[in-house]
Amino acid sequence: MFDRLTERLDAALKKMTGRGKIREADVDEAMREVRRALLEADVHFKVARSFIAAVRERAVGKEVLSSVTPAQQVVKIVHDELTELLGRETEGLAKASDGPTVIMVIGLQGSGKTTSAAKLALRLKKAGGTPLLAAADVKRPAAVEQLRTLGEQIDVPVHFESAKSKPEHIARNALDKARKDKHSAVIVDTAGRIQLDEELMEEVRRMGKLTKPDEVLFVADAMTGQEAVNVAAEFHERVPLTGLILTKMDGDARGGAALSIRAVTGVPVKFLAQGEKVEPLEVFHPDRLASRILGMGDVVTLVEQAQEVIDEETAQRLEEKIRQASFDLNDFLEQFNQIKKMGSLSSMMGMVPGMGKLAKNPEVREALTDKNIGRTEAIILSMTPAERARPELIDGSRRRRIAAGSGTEPSDVNQLLNQFKQMQKVMKMLSSGRMPNVPGMGGMFG
Repeated sequence: MFDRLTERLDAALKKMTGRGKIREADVDEAMREVRRALLEADVHFKVARSFIAAVRERAVGKEVLSSVTPAQQVVKIVHDELTELLGRETEGLAKASDGPTVIMVIGLQGSGKTTSAAKLALRLKKAGGTPLLAAADVKRPAAVEQLRTLGEQIDVPVHFESAKSKPEHIARNALDKARKDKHSAVIVDTAGRIQLDEELMEEVRRMGKLTKPDEVLFVADAMTGQEAVNVAAEFHERVPLTGLILTKMDGDARGGAALSIRAVTGVPVKFLAQGEKVEPLEVFHPDRLASRILGMGDVVTLVEQAQEVIDEETAQRLEEKIRQASFDLNDFLEQFNQIKKMGSLSSMMGMVPGMGKLAKNPEVREALTDKNIGRTEAIILSMTPAERARPELIDGSRRRRIAAGSGTEPSDVNQLLNQFKQMQKVMKMLSSGRMPNVPGMGGMFG
């Protein structure tokens, strides 16, 4: 989502690198570029204006103009002000002091509200909670069935009633059930509309009056840009919000909503959501997103994601095999499947400092597509266990058989085997303590 903005900011700030001293005119020129980049990214013009003013005020101050590394100081200031713009502190969910925590999820139709409710339930469950989902959206015919299906997928119970029941009564009955069955939280999926209307607001108010929610989370579709900011602001005026969930963060929108929404509404972003798969919501960390936007990566989030999906015992065993230079294609496939659980490889590369640009390389980007990744997996799965353990066994006839079984060409099999040989060379060098310098290493990303 932030690729274009990252490129523009990088170009603007790079103009100041390598200079022993920065003049005020240099700062002004860079800030004009940054301002243009923010506006092109669909950031609210008032937010962009105040952001530039804050950065400039610090950048022309003594801390930069007299600094030994002025360009680095300016980058740090931009990072600090981006973090401030995004909210500074990570805002967690409120918890009820007595009984289950009540969370109302509200928003317009099509924003990903129902899916976000399920993703939030999964996050609470993985944290050791026992959430209950409440299907209080009786306006959209498929909403109740959708939530029931999602609840089955993540093994979280769903309270639902007849379509004739009033939404506020469904929410209240769900809360009664949660108290009786000792659930840690109730997540109420409310009705959405194509546009804001008084009927929707009144329904939410009645529901809030009966359940007294600890959290009222508004789901905003980041793909809609400034419209998401405007709708969130209108909701907040009529129904006080406690937090925001930004969905479709893996889309190709310009990202302005994510940068503007906290500043315009005054409501903290608490979670980010990507894709339609039911995966736990990502906690929103302002400083980490600021680092991603500036191309600095986000190793902490990457490690957290890895800890959630990668089995520690398996990881230790594979690490030992790498040290002994006995890593084979069986191990590669096992590691490959674990890494796939973390999301797209291109997004993971973007979290590693310095790798974001490589992920944008056309050849690397092509290699990281689902099609190419699936082809690599299909080739390995078409091998016998013995061939995966000892790739040197694969001769011409075996190559043709593997290619036929995976729907690829023998040249594709050759390419994979050559790249794996390169990988093994790198691992042997690493295990011996030497730094690798193998020609064609870039191709290994295929």
